[in-house]
Amino acid sequence: MKKFFKTAAVMVSAAAMALTSAAPALPAANSDGFSANAAVNDTNDDWLHAEGSRLYDMNGNEVWLTGANWFGFNCTECVPHYLWSGDIDDMVKDIADHGVNVLRLPVSTELLYNWMIGDPDPIQSVNPNNDPNYPINVDLINPDGSVMNSQQVFNVLLAKCKKYGIKAFIDIHSPESNNSGHNYGIWYGKSFTANDGKEVEVTTDVWIETLAWCAEEYKGDDTLIGFDLKNEPHSTYGGAPVDAVWDDSDAPNNWKKAAEDCADAILANNPNALILIEGVEGFEGHGAWWGGNLRGVAKYPVTPKAGTSQIVYSPHDYGPVVSDQTWFHKDFTEQTLLDDYWYDTWAYLVDKDMYPLLIGEWGGRIPAGVDDAAIMAAPASSLDPTEKNAKWLGLIRDYMIKNHINHTFWCLNDDSGDTGGLWKDIQFGVTREADGTINAKTTINWDTEKYDTYYYPAIWKTLDSKKFIGLDHQTALGVNGISLNDFYASYASTEGSNLDGGTKSGGSVITTDPTTEHGQGNTSTGRLITYGDADCNGEVLMNDVVLIMQALSNNDAYGVGGTAEKHLSEDGLLNADCYDPGTLLTGMDALAVQRFLLDLTELPEYSGTK
Repeated sequence: MKKFFKTAAVMVSAAAMALTSAAPALPAANSDGFSANAAVNDTNDDWLHAEGSRLYDMNGNEVWLTGANWFGFNCTECVPHYLWSGDIDDMVKDIADHGVNVLRLPVSTELLYNWMIGDPDPIQSVNPNNDPNYPINVDLINPDGSVMNSQQVFNVLLAKCKKYGIKAFIDIHSPESNNSGHNYGIWYGKSFTANDGKEVEVTTDVWIETLAWCAEEYKGDDTLIGFDLKNEPHSTYGGAPVDAVWDDSDAPNNWKKAAEDCADAILANNPNALILIEGVEGFEGHGAWWGGNLRGVAKYPVTPKAGTSQIVYSPHDYGPVVSDQTWFHKDFTEQTLLDDYWYDTWAYLVDKDMYPLLIGEWGGRIPAGVDDAAIMAAPASSLDPTEKNAKWLGLIRDYMIKNHINHTFWCLNDDSGDTGGLWKDIQFGVTREADGTINAKTTINWDTEKYDTYYYPAIWKTLDSKKFIGLDHQTALGVNGISLNDFYASYASTEGSNLDGGTKSGGSVITTDPTTEHGQGNTSTGRLITYGDADCNGEVLMNDVVLIMQALSNNDAYGVGGTAEKHLSEDGLLNADCYDPGTLLTGMDALAVQRFLLDLTELPEYSGTK
């Protein structure tokens, strides 16, 4: 039976159990005065977790992450590229309207470090003359007329993603802000001058500290659902002093150990975040793409202290135009790619139902006038290099669809030299009516051949009506999309989606209504919730606090479907979720029950004003 809540990283401390009359603190504002949670406008219930090779929402419903990369925060510009050409609201809306349900956002450790010390990087102008009356990127201009800094822009981007039903995760693309930083193979060893003037060496500790800080800073916003710990760990190519390795040692260049330590630090601050872990280049004599080799997982899996429910492995895979490989030197097919490379390198993790996969980067150039059917039918030896690349794109596209593999296409912006993007160009137009009214619009010129042929088929959508399926329970994904609740309430059992051959299945849609009488709410099935009554005995007592704490410390025994005689039932879990209902079970729920027993609060209790 699926367990519908996540185990907290640690049990609430004895100090936390000692009640005071103080209310829980609200999230602190950033140094720029923008609260990290300012964008939150729902019940913060969109966190995901893994069971076997699939990802699920808090209700136990399967989800499929089908997204794209938008780089720029990792570069010296410290902002997503092409915001100088288009309006952020228009662009995010268009991304959602094209069915992208998650964005992978490359950043650098240097960028996060400057955010952490309260001195974010400035960015170049994203509005002519910084004029708040000119209708491009007015959201990125401060009231005093100055351009927002990089963290303020990131916060606005998250708010826009929430507005249009998109989720996001960040990727540490390089230690320092560098447009070619991906060439450097490891997560430590570079230096930079921070914005406070301090010379900073990126050590493993600094890398972990910045990610743990980010997890804490944004833990209240389920728009940012996870962290890709390091882009493409690889060899000394690019200037790294040593190769990234994967073993069971304590060596500083052991990526498995570093990823495990980093995951522990992140999950201690946000136990709901997904942890995306890329592979290395070489393992026990077997080579792979940078970041692509996950052979080591079978022997040395990453096992955080909180368990593996948040772990997603994330290889990258490319075709022969990016870099020719031995497995392309034949009339390659899906089966030859599996035999020669895919299966033992990463595909076994899904085939054996071990862990979810998210192909963090796939993409590349295609020939003009591409004929997918003809290319897929032709032997590879008869194709030119770009046609071979298109054949590979079609094969990996179909394999991901058939095997429920999550993915983020590389990339949206077209200034990736070896792959191009899903966009061709971006234009911003302004017209003024006779009465002085200003009309403005960003037009993104999508590469329709690449989008229609390779990306669109691999986007999560309903099978018949072709509605894009978002990952937010409340907000629909763009103009032609639906929310996760919409899908499982109205579409999953009638038409299904383009996963698993169109299998139709029901789903659980659980909502709570905080406007009902004290201590009670209603599920979508009409069952009355008695907030705080975790053991479902009709009363809210200290026994309920104990059961919640037991479930948090030992999910297998005391969680839903647990082995202990007295464990949470599904109804009990709904009752126990009495602090910010709709979020995952945490120590704050136990604390809320204790405060209720001392007449210090009512149930449900909320972290903010309701």
